[in-house]
Amino acid sequence: MVSSEAGFNELMRVLLDSFSKQERSLFLQEHSGEQGNGFRPRRWRGYGCSFELRIPRTRSGAFQPLILGILSSRESERALLFHELYSRGLSCEDISEVCERIYGHHYSKQQVSHLSGACYEEISQWLSRRLSPRYLAVYIDATFCATRRDGSVSKEAYYTMLGLLPDGSREVLTLVNHPTEGAIAWEMELQALRERGVKQIDLIVSDALSGIENAVCSAFPTALHQLCVVHFKRKVLNCVSAKDKVKVIEELKTLFPVEGRVVSPLEAYENLRTFAQRWGRKYPSLLRLGQERNAAYFTYLRFPEGVRRMIYSTNRVERLNRSYKRTLLMRGAMPSASSVVYLLGSVAREKTEGAYARRLPYFREWEIQ
Repeated sequence: MVSSEAGFNELMRVLLDSFSKQERSLFLQEHSGEQGNGFRPRRWRGYGCSFELRIPRTRSGAFQPLILGILSSRESERALLFHELYSRGLSCEDISEVCERIYGHHYSKQQVSHLSGACYEEISQWLSRRLSPRYLAVYIDATFCATRRDGSVSKEAYYTMLGLLPDGSREVLTLVNHPTEGAIAWEMELQALRERGVKQIDLIVSDALSGIENAVCSAFPTALHQLCVVHFKRKVLNCVSAKDKVKVIEELKTLFPVEGRVVSPLEAYENLRTFAQRWGRKYPSLLRLGQERNAAYFTYLRFPEGVRRMIYSTNRVERLNRSYKRTLLMRGAMPSASSVVYLLGSVAREKTEGAYARRLPYFREWEIQ
C-alpha cells in the first residue's frame, strides 16, 4: 500500500483518524457524563500529502485531539512564513510558487494574501503601542508610494518618525498614511505622540517643509528643531552652474562645520547670510537663503562634536525609507493604504527589534549647550 503515493496518503489518513477516535474514547472514559457528537472535517496538507481528516467531537466541545493541535501549529507556522516572505518583498505569486514546492499544494494569490495578512492585527497593535516618556531626538520624514484609492492610483505620503532613546537605541514611533505631506498633518501626528506617553523630546530633525517649524513648536514647545543640512546643500547646488559647483561646495563645507572648528549657531547663521548676499548677485534665487527660519539649520552646533554628524540631517530616517522602497520594489500599485501600512510596519518592527536595538555609543556625551 505504501509503494504508491495515493496508498501512502490513504494509510496516513486512516492512522490519524484512528488515533483521534481512540483518543476520544479514552477521554469519554475519564469524563463521565460526556458524550460523543460525531465528526467534523479538517484538511491536512504537508510533506506532499493532502487529505481530509475526520476530527471527533463531544457534546460539550471540551475534547481537543492531539492531531488538532498539530494542525493548528502548522497553520500558524505557514501563516508566519507567508508573512515573512511577503514583508521581504516577494509578491503573492512568488510566495505561491515557493510554498507549492514546500507543501505540495497550490495556494491562490487570494489565499496567500489572506494568510500573509494574519499578522495584520499584531502590526497594528505594535504601531499604536505605548511609547517611552523621553527621546533625545526624533527624525521625521515622509516617503511616497503608489496606492490605489477609489479606482485610481496616485502617490500618497507615508509619515515615519524614528526616535532615539537615552540609552542610544532607536525605535520607529509612527507609521501613518496621509494623501499628501503637510505641516498640519505633521502637527497632528506629533500631538499623537503625547497621547501615547511621550512627554519630552530634546531635538526634532526634519526637512524644510513649509510651516514645519510651527508644527514642531505647537506640539513640543521645548524641543529644539534641526532642519536637514543635506537637503539644504542639495537645493543650493541645484541653483548654481556647473563651473561654480566646486567653489560653492567648498564654501558650504565651511558654512556647516561638523568637527574641528568651533563656531556658535548665531555666527554660522551670519556667515550664511553673507554667503546668500554674495552669491545672490549672480543667482537671485539664493538671496532667500538669508531668511530668518534658516537659522534652524545650525541647531546641531549646540551639541557636542561627537554627535553632530548624527543629528544634522534626516539621513537616519531616509535609510529606513530606502528599506521601505526595497520591499515595495517587486510590487506595482498597492491595493490600499492599509496594505502599505501593514507592509511598511512589518519592516519597521523588524528594524526596531533588530538593528535599531543595538545601542549607539556616540550619544553618551549628549548635552545641549
